[in-house]
Amino acid sequence: MIKQFHQQHPNERSGTVLVEFALVATLFAMFLAMIVELGHVYVVINSLNSAAKRSARYGIVEGISTAQVKTKATSILGTSLNPGNAVISVLDGSVFDSPGYDADSYDAASLPAIEILGAESRQLFVVRISVDYDDVALFSPFWVKDATLTGQSVIRHE
Repeated sequence: MIKQFHQQHPNERSGTVLVEFALVATLFAMFLAMIVELGHVYVVINSLNSAAKRSARYGIVEGISTAQVKTKATSILGTSLNPGNAVISVLDGSVFDSPGYDADSYDAASLPAIEILGAESRQLFVVRISVDYDDVALFSPFWVKDATLTGQSVIRHE
């Protein structure tokens, strides 16, 4: 009996299938977009860390200034994102050498800027690069607001 009904009305469910497909396809597209966006965030964070590390390594030698380190970081960032959106800081990291310093309570805003040209030998400094997530996002993110992506490197001046 049911078989005969479907043979007589083969397009009876075509509207239901279309609605189901629209719902599932929308959710799948959103899920796929989130995966792509998370992958992009990972790439941006790796780019920030790489630029911080390479510019810090550049700054450890004698005769290199903080401005030159920032310029180096800007040129490295220019290959992967707009360096105009990045905030590049060179900070005094001597607080890490203090006995009993709790590294879990590290706050970059509390560290003073440093001119590494006149830094002492073995002086710790931090190259920190941050960028607003909204400036580098592939898709307009509605799930994350006011996030900042950061990369940094801590190294000793030679």
